This record gives sequence, C-alpha cells and structure tokens, in this order.
Amino acid sequence: MERLFTLLKSCSYRRSIVIGLVVVLAFSFLFADLGVFGANPAVGDSDWAMFLHDLSHSGSSPSTAPNTNNTLWSYTTSGKVESSPAVVGGKVYTGSGDRKVYCLNATTGALIWSYTTGDFIAFSSPAVVDGKVYIGSTDNKTYCLNADTGALIWSYTTDGYVISSPAVVGGKVYVGSNDFNVYCLNATTGALIWNYTTGFIVEPSPAVVDGKVYIGSFDGKVYCLNADTGALIWSYTTGNAVESSPAVVGGKVYVGSNDYNVYCLNADTGALIWSYTTGNIIYSSPAVAGGKVYIGSWDNKTYCLDAATGAFIWSYTTGNSISSSPAVVDGKVYIGSFDGKVYCFGLPDSTPTPIPTLTLTPAPTIALTPTTNPSPSPTIPEFPQTAVLLVLMAVLIGMAALITQQHHKKQRSIS
Repeated sequence: MERLFTLLKSCSYRRSIVIGLVVVLAFSFLFADLGVFGANPAVGDSDWAMFLHDLSHSGSSPSTAPNTNNTLWSYTTSGKVESSPAVVGGKVYTGSGDRKVYCLNATTGALIWSYTTGDFIAFSSPAVVDGKVYIGSTDNKTYCLNADTGALIWSYTTDGYVISSPAVVGGKVYVGSNDFNVYCLNATTGALIWNYTTGFIVEPSPAVVDGKVYIGSFDGKVYCLNADTGALIWSYTTGNAVESSPAVVGGKVYVGSNDYNVYCLNADTGALIWSYTTGNIIYSSPAVAGGKVYIGSWDNKTYCLDAATGAFIWSYTTGNSISSSPAVVDGKVYIGSFDGKVYCFGLPDSTPTPIPTLTLTPAPTIALTPTTNPSPSPTIPEFPQTAVLLVLMAVLIGMAALITQQHHKKQRSIS
C-alpha cells in the first residue's frame, strides 16, 4: 500500500483516479473468483440442465460416465417418477406423480426441498436456468421455482395438461400444452409473449436453436417457429402423431413419428433429407453424437443410424418396447426398456455388446424427513451494491492523492 500511495503522489488527479480504478477492478476480479458477488454458478460439463441435456436436444454430454451399476443412493417419492432429472450445481431436480417437484443433494440423495403442484407431474422434465427451475404439471400450469429454496416465483395456466418439458433461453420459456398450443413466456415474470396453435395436442418438448423453435404435435407435424414472434417458418407432415422431441444438430432436425419413421429435415427449410423405417411407433427422442443418431422404438430395438445419410449402422433388441430417450456420455449410450432394464452400449463401428446390462433392482432407501418449507439460504450482497462500494473506494483513493499533491505544492510555495 505504501508503494501505491507513493505512485499516486507523483501523478495528476485524473491519473490517480484511473490508477485507483485499475486497482479496484483487479480486486473485483479476485472477489468474483471467490464468489463474493454471489453470481449464479455456470453450468459445468458435469451438469445436465434440461431434458436431453441442452437447447438443441443433442442428448449428449462431455462429462464422464460410470462403468459399473453400483448404486450410490436412492430416494423414494410417493408416486411414479416419469420426469427426467436435471443435475445442476450439485443438486438433482425432478418431478413425481405425487404432485411434487423435488430437489435432492446429488452426492447423498438427501432432500433439500420439495414443492407441491396442483396435480401429478407426468413426463415434464425440469429446466434449471439462472437459479430458477421451470417445469410443467397436469394441473395445466407451468411453474417457475427458486432453485435454492423451492419457493414459487410464478406460474402460468394453460387450458390443458403440460406434459412438455420447458426450454429456457434469452429470457424466454418455451413449452407445449395439451390445449394444442406452443407458448412463449417471459422467464422472469411468466407473462405471455406469444402462443402458436397447432392442430392437436403438443406433448413433445421444444428445441431452440438459432432463433427458431422446433417442436412436434399429435397432428402429425413438425413445426419451426420464429422464437421472437411465434410466426410459422415451416412445417413438415409425417404419417402419424409426433410424440418424439426433435434434436437439432448441424443444420438438421432429427425426430421420430408414430408412423414408425425417423426423419431428418433441413433445419432452415423443413425439406426432407432422409427417413428410416423402424418396426413400430417411435415415442423415443433421438440423441445425436459423433455423426450418429441413436433412438428407440416400440419394436423393442435401439437403433444407431448415420446422421448424414440415415444409413443403418446397428440395432440391439431388448426384451420389450422402448419409450426412453437415449443419453450419450463418455463414449457410451444409455437407454431404458419396458423390460425393466437399463442398457449401456459402447460405440464401435460394428454391432455392440452391452457393457453391462443393468438390471433395475431395489436399492437401500435413505430414510429422510421431507421438508416442504425449507429455511431460505443466507443471502449474499448483490453485485450492484458491491460495485458502488468499489467505485467509492476508487474515488477516495483519487481524492487522497489530490490532497497529498496539493499539500506538497503548498509546502513548495512556502519554501
């Protein structure tokens, strides 16, 4: 500090202010790294923040994957869990048929909080963005909850079940409803920005890429809408209901249909690039990784197709139908089947051998006491208040330098 004031004495007032600001900014970056400003942690490689991982619904993560079926913990809710979990910042978020949204400790499985909606949560999976949890319920509502406490921030009521999983980007929430509509809501307030009416139920989840919203409907169509206005850009008609959620990767839209087909469409025009016919209806949503498309079918098979051409690479037959959507992590493909098993496949060019087949068996349940009204987390000063203090520090340093400079001038004049 002594060296700093010596430097300031030799500078003009303006230069002193500049130096002061530089010093304060240096401290501010240090404090930011230490978390003093209370900013939301960034989504890391090990996080899975929404249905099928990301806004493009790639279903693929750069994180590492387990090599064994060792069960670390399990948590028992009071209903079926059809919602896919989101994992962000060491917490697991999911919905349940017991009407509740749960937040669990990702390491221990301990309950952090739960929030009760007005009806059961079917397949809607949470999106966790900027410290908020967004999820739909069969009470016709989309909810926004505080990710740390579970407190309700807002809810928006549609005229049908919300089975669709929300996508959140650019301050907007995109979600489908069984009232035939696709909705765009303000992520902060829940206010309606726009809605687009399709020909039937909208249960798939939207992918949002390059300012466009891609979503399917039970009217058999895949829609591409303008993300800002909801205006129709194009639609493509398949031969039956589209319950599969599209993945948008590399300028192509991949999606399944109940007409047994997997489709690849041009993301800009909706033109058909290729289609591949499986042996039954497709509820599964595709995952796209490494130039390959992975998807399940009700013909009991998991398929691997060439993403560019649709050419068949391999398939594996499970013991029952597949509605599950695959996840690709660390060079492995994970998918569930109605035969009660979770399968893990490697990624060679030839037909794979499962490594290993994971049979779902009851695991020890951690005895926990539910807490529906958790105590709020300690609050941290917001960035704007801290920034004001830092600026005041800079000004004070400059003023000190000016006073010192004037003092020296006075001394010189006296002498």
